[in-house]
Amino acid sequence: MKKIIIFGIGDFAQLAHYYFTHDSDYEVCAFTVNKPYLKHNRFCNLPVIPFDEIETLYPASHYGMFVAIGYTQLNRVRANQVIAARAKSYELVSYVASANKTWPNLEYGQNCFIMENNIIQPYVHIQDNVIIWSGSLISHGVEIHRNTFIAAHVVIGGNTQIGENVFIGMNATIKDKISIASHSLIGAGALILKDTQEFGAYVTHATPLSSISAERLQSLL
Repeated sequence: MKKIIIFGIGDFAQLAHYYFTHDSDYEVCAFTVNKPYLKHNRFCNLPVIPFDEIETLYPASHYGMFVAIGYTQLNRVRANQVIAARAKSYELVSYVASANKTWPNLEYGQNCFIMENNIIQPYVHIQDNVIIWSGSLISHGVEIHRNTFIAAHVVIGGNTQIGENVFIGMNATIKDKISIASHSLIGAGALILKDTQEFGAYVTHATPLSSISAERLQSLL
């Protein structure tokens, strides 16, 4: 079994530990966080190590890592931590639940986490650091760019482009053959029928709440 460390000690990290432990070939050996967030030295009955010391006890030559951070600041916090882990030469591992409907040769990158009961059709390409929660339909030919978070029960039509650092809320529906621009925020239950704009926040029927700055959009999350 490949030994790994999980970055994070929140709800997502706890879930990642459970899924990796019960439905993968990985063994979680420890958790790590940046020192200002180190409140306890144990989590899920495993040691928690400051990130700036992690390689001394769990070297990258023997351990992989998964960064378990959610969609804070449109996924930028998770993306930055992925960069920091790579700078320490850690391999970023991915997880795809066995209880998904996928097809051979599904392409996905590093630090992806795909939970159960998703249907992912052929010719889907998922780049690095993408989180897909449970029960979604990702139709054929969809391209999901890096640092994106897709919540539960989302429907994405075929041949759609999902840009970088996108958040798609629960029960959103996205029409086929359109582009979701990078840094888009798609609200829960939104129906998206046409291309979005960068840093746009959308509710029903692809009506933008506003075209707002990155700083303002981050404050909404």
